[in-house]
Amino acid sequence: MTNRLEALEDWAAGLLAQLEPASRKRLARSLGQTLRSSQQKRIIAQRNPDGSKYAPRKQRNLRGKSGRMKRKVQMFQKIRTVRFFKFQGDENGISIGFTGRIARIARVHQYGTKDRAEHRAPQVRYETREMLGFTNSDLDQIRDDLLLYVAQ
Repeated sequence: MTNRLEALEDWAAGLLAQLEPASRKRLARSLGQTLRSSQQKRIIAQRNPDGSKYAPRKQRNLRGKSGRMKRKVQMFQKIRTVRFFKFQGDENGISIGFTGRIARIARVHQYGTKDRAEHRAPQVRYETREMLGFTNSDLDQIRDDLLLYVAQ
């Protein structure tokens, strides 16, 4: 995958060098919105960039407490919203990622590191769930959008 990304980068460098900075900025914003949208769709589908499913959540006893019974909620339901999932594009590049406290939570899941679920809870190793990454269709979409933009 990285070879394909590097090849796309080398190929696009010549085309991007011909564009003016304002034009590159508009292109970067357009590509950023497209990439964020595709990442959000992949998070909703609970898929890693390679197409495999996310590791399932740890089983919990949802009936253990008295009172209101909790329902199952899809993973990363709020984290994928525009409020937390930002992109920034300028004439030099595009960055897509999470903001604030959510960025730490996303990093733990992205790389499968240890963290505490609550303040004084024991540390737990989380499964790797790659929320950010390029799929082959993302790279094809970047190439196609770039060609359409230059052709205008």
